[in-house]
Amino acid sequence: MPLAENDVTWVEEAKLGLWEQLYIPALVAGLKTTLGHMVKPKITEQYPEQEPKLTPNYRGVHRLNRDAAGRVKCVACYMCATACPAHCIDIVAAPAPAEWQKDGREKYPETFVIDELRCIYCGMCEEACPVDAIELTTLYDLTGLSREQMVFDKEKLLSVFDATTKAGTDPVRTQSGKLGPASEAPPA
Repeated sequence: MPLAENDVTWVEEAKLGLWEQLYIPALVAGLKTTLGHMVKPKITEQYPEQEPKLTPNYRGVHRLNRDAAGRVKCVACYMCATACPAHCIDIVAAPAPAEWQKDGREKYPETFVIDELRCIYCGMCEEACPVDAIELTTLYDLTGLSREQMVFDKEKLLSVFDATTKAGTDPVRTQSGKLGPASEAPPA
């Protein structure tokens, strides 16, 4: 169905005067911004002596969650590796042990590796996971002396889970709301 003539609004292109064509107003506005930043009081983070105040939904180091029985929660569905835009997750699946199959688990990750140097910490992996097995924690001081130390395998990712649950610094996303992970405010 064609549009009626009164539904169309024609917009005229703005005509620049000589003053605007010389870009002097834009130049003055830029200098004003620069001078404003020069006289503003400086704020210096005193890290590592003073810990930074991070938002509750900060996305830091990954962790693999455990289920109630202490097993890795991952079902090796490859959805996190597929959703990862940086392609930093590598999973090798294996058939689940017989005692796990009683609980309905067909597969588990034989190896689960994340290259933390390639990761862009976007959170797509935890959004894609159907069983909430992978999460980004609030740990920010990630250091390593070599590239090999920055490649987290399954045991290292599970040790991050153990450390964060022991310290009580679980991510906000562990308490999912009605609309999905991290949809509710963090507990006070």
